This record gives sequence, C-alpha cells and structure tokens, in this order.
Amino acid sequence: MHGQVSGVTSNAPQSQLMEAVRECKQAFAAIGLFSFFINMLTLTGALFMLQVYDRVLPSRSIPTLAGLAIIALALFAFLAVLDVLRGRLLVRVGAYLDESLSPKIYDAVVRMPLRSMRQGDGLQPIRDFDQIRGFLSGLGPTALFDLPWLPIYLAICFVFHFWIGFTALVGAIILVGLTVLTEYWVREPLKSAAKHAAHRNSIGEASYRNAEVLSAMGMGARMRERWSSTNAQFIGQQQEASDISGSLGSLSRVLRMILQSALLAVGALLVLYNEATPGVIIAGSILGARAVAPVETAIGNWRQFVNARHSWDRLNRLLAAFVPGPQPLALPAPKSLLAVENVSVAPPGERKIVVQDATFQIKAGSAVGIIGPNAAGKSSLARAIVGVWPVVRGQIRLDGAALDQWSADALGEHVGYLPQDVELFGGTVKQNISRFEPEPKADDIIAAAKSAAVHDMILRLPNGYDTEIGESGFALSAGQRQRIALARALYKNPFLVVLDEANSNLDGEGEAALSHAIASIRRRGGIAVVVALRPKALDECDLAMFVAGGQVKAFGPKADVLSKVLKASAPQTTPST
Repeated sequence: MHGQVSGVTSNAPQSQLMEAVRECKQAFAAIGLFSFFINMLTLTGALFMLQVYDRVLPSRSIPTLAGLAIIALALFAFLAVLDVLRGRLLVRVGAYLDESLSPKIYDAVVRMPLRSMRQGDGLQPIRDFDQIRGFLSGLGPTALFDLPWLPIYLAICFVFHFWIGFTALVGAIILVGLTVLTEYWVREPLKSAAKHAAHRNSIGEASYRNAEVLSAMGMGARMRERWSSTNAQFIGQQQEASDISGSLGSLSRVLRMILQSALLAVGALLVLYNEATPGVIIAGSILGARAVAPVETAIGNWRQFVNARHSWDRLNRLLAAFVPGPQPLALPAPKSLLAVENVSVAPPGERKIVVQDATFQIKAGSAVGIIGPNAAGKSSLARAIVGVWPVVRGQIRLDGAALDQWSADALGEHVGYLPQDVELFGGTVKQNISRFEPEPKADDIIAAAKSAAVHDMILRLPNGYDTEIGESGFALSAGQRQRIALARALYKNPFLVVLDEANSNLDGEGEAALSHAIASIRRRGGIAVVVALRPKALDECDLAMFVAGGQVKAFGPKADVLSKVLKASAPQTTPST
C-alpha cells in the first residue's frame, strides 16, 4: 500500500475525532452559555405563577398582572430565541465535524480493504458518522447540557420548603435510576443489532452485485432466506432495545406526571398547615417537573445516545489505524527502472505468503509477460507491484525509490493498472478514462482511447464520450468495460502499466488493441507488466516470467523462458531396456 501508516500510540484512538471536537470548543462554550440563560429563563413560568398567586390575587391588581405578563412574555420570547440558536449551533457543529472528518473517513473506508480482508459492511464507518452527526443535531445533547441544572432546580425547591424539595429529590432519584437501568438493559441488544445489521447489509450488497448469478442459477430464494434470517435477528434485537427504551421512556413520563401531582399535593398540605403560600403549590410543581425534564429527555433519547457512542468507538478504532503520516518529498517522475528486490507478499489481513522472494528488474522500453498455473501468485505479484497489496519483506522500487516513498496520489500519476476484476464508476466515459480529473484535457482523453484502440467504439455509443455508463459500468458489455478500463490505465502515458489478465473478456479486435497498447508503451519508454491469460497477450512482450507456487521459476527473454517452460512441461519418456 502506498505510504506507511504510522503506529498507533496510547492516545491515538481519540486523536482525530477528539481533535475535531476540540476545534469546536468555542461553539460548545456558546452552547453552554445559551444553556445557562435558557435554564435561568425556564424559571420564568414558576416565578410568574408564584407572583400571580401570592401578589396579584391577594391585591386584585390588574396593572400588576399586566406588568408581570409583559415581563414573562418578553422573557419567554428571549428563551425561544436562545433555544433556536442553541439548536442551530449544534447543527453547525455536526456540519463542521462532517467537513473536517468525512474526507478522512472516506480515505479510511477506501484503504481498509488494502489493510485487511473485506469483512462485514464496508460502509459502516460512513453510517457511524451519520449516526454521530444525527445525534448532535437532535435533542440528546440539549438534555446533556441541561442535566447539570437538576441539582440547582432541586435546591430552589428546597428553598420553597423542605418537603417540596424532598419530594422532588425522590422523584429525581427514581428517574436517574431509570436512566441507569436504560443504559444497562439496552447496551447488549444494540451492540448485537449493529452486528446483525452489518451482516445483513453485506448480504444485500453481495446479492445486488451478483443479481445475474442469483437469477440464472436459481439462488435467489436461498440468498433471500439468508438475508431474511439475518434481518429477523437484527429486527429482533432492535425491537428489544426499542421496547426497553420506549417502556422506560413511557414510565419516566408517567412518573414525571405523578411527581408533578405529588408536588401539588405536598404543597396543598403545606398551605393547609400554613407552612407555605398558595403560590408555592403551583411554582413548586412546575419547578419540580422542570428539574427532572432533562432526565426524561435523556431516557427518551438514550437509544440514540448509545448508538452514537458505539459509532464513536468504532470510528475511533478505524481512524486510529489510519493515522496520516508526513507527506513524502515530491520525487521526479520515474523514467528508467522497475526493481523488485526479494519481495514476499501476503493478502491483506493474512499471514499466508503467496509470493516468496521474487527478484527481478525491468528496464524502460520493456514489457514482461507473467505466465503460470492458476493460483500461482501472478495476480498477487501484480497487486504488489502497483502497491495495493502489502509487501511482507523486500522492496519494490521505481528508479531506486521504494513505493512507500511516494504518496498514493503522486505515485498514481506514474502508474496505470488494469485489475483482474474490472470496475468502472458511475459517470461518463470521459470521466472514467480521465480518472475523474476535475478539468481533463480532451487531447489526453482521446489519446488514451486511441492507445487502447477504443476511440471508434466510444464514438458509436449513444452520446460518445459523454455517455453515462451507469454504476459499475452496467450500461456496457464486459469487453467494452475492459477496453475503457485499459484506456484509463493508459491515460497520460504512465511510466509503469500493469495489466492483470487484460484479455480475459476481449475478442480478436480487443486482443489486437491490447497488443497495440503494449507496443506503444514500449515505444514511448514505459514499462508494461502483463499477467497473461492467453498466449496472444505475449506477442509484444520482449521478456517473460514463469511463476509457480508463489515463486519466480524463470525470468528473461521471452523465447528462453517459453522454451524452458515447454521443456519442463513436456512428458518424460523412459528409455527401453
């Protein structure tokens, strides 16, 4: 893989996510300040009712009531403005985190298959980040900002009267206990649901990619059963978590209403015993209910909070594995030599060596055809040469510089690669050939197409180079996709071009185009590495390599290598006696 990934230190799991969050500290400070004033202004209702019962009613003063109403209305309007601003700030924090982190998450998603075998849902990190951003934009964070005010509200209740404060305290303790139970009971179901969701999504994506196979061979019903089984497990775990969270949320709402009624009853008793004024009844009830409102909101949003926390943990682990290193020094374009020095290769995430101690050199203007039996290590060697599979030991160098001395983008300008399994991207033909450059030159696109002898074919498409090919190039035939991918590999005349079984889907015209492309690479002083499925691909190669059992058995001029291979494969005869 291009570039070495820095080691993970003890504080690395939080580095990138926490760094982005710390950059929002001013926004969080503003949110905290808004929360302070919001919670102060929330006392308006309780104090207004206290003044109405204890001041307006005994005095029967209309001007006093009007004055109090105007003041309360102004304070409530200010409260509404601050609440809207707090919500908008939280949304902006989510947007900033997205702007800061989404490119890094995308890079990690793309690089993940190059570091480990493809497992589960490859897009889970993107969904995790959506979960975090959605939580930040919802009611969950506001409840967290409001929770610290619970003891302050309780203290004011105690100022009204001890028994009002005690009643509110008991209710708060019960609701906090429900919050703890919610955390304990929903943790495992949500974690299990996330695993089943990832498995379900991977089955769905695989079925989408292989729809033709499923239909042609009658596998649809069986795969549907697998998907349904996994989906049922996911729904079951999610339903269990929702039932727990919903039940405790409903219970908390009922308990809050009971608490409010209990505060009214306690206040009424205190008035009957002349230990409080009538205003305390209403004010204490409102304030006690407001004190536990953040707890109720937290319980109602606890499932989203737990999901966001799990997503945060997964993203931490992912980003910690892909800590960006320093940008390598820009090197001059390679022009003369590809050197493979005692290279051993293992698939991503595995320890099994599939290519062992490969050593050879290819000079500019040469093309080597790699031949050998199936599973010999030919494609693995090709992937290592372009840097997409890790090298366990040894080095691959271009003009003396190891591949990890280049950044991926810089090296990509000098490399053309046609993989065994051709994948094009949703977009136009010209976008795919130009590797989605923002402002490609038409001459470069057409030159690449002509080098792959695909220019005339493209012109016959409905909109020529502007033809939309669909996701993965489904609008094209396999042969058309392969030839457009060949043009992409040849775009801007890269120095090193690696073609892995490039003629697997080509007809006679396509194979002639491939031979023409290899010859043009040699003429302009480039290097071509061709993994050959059929001998026709070797026509324009001057070198050949025979690979078997993960080892380079022969390398040199094509005629010499082919003669050795033919001689070794010839049946042995035993002289008669």
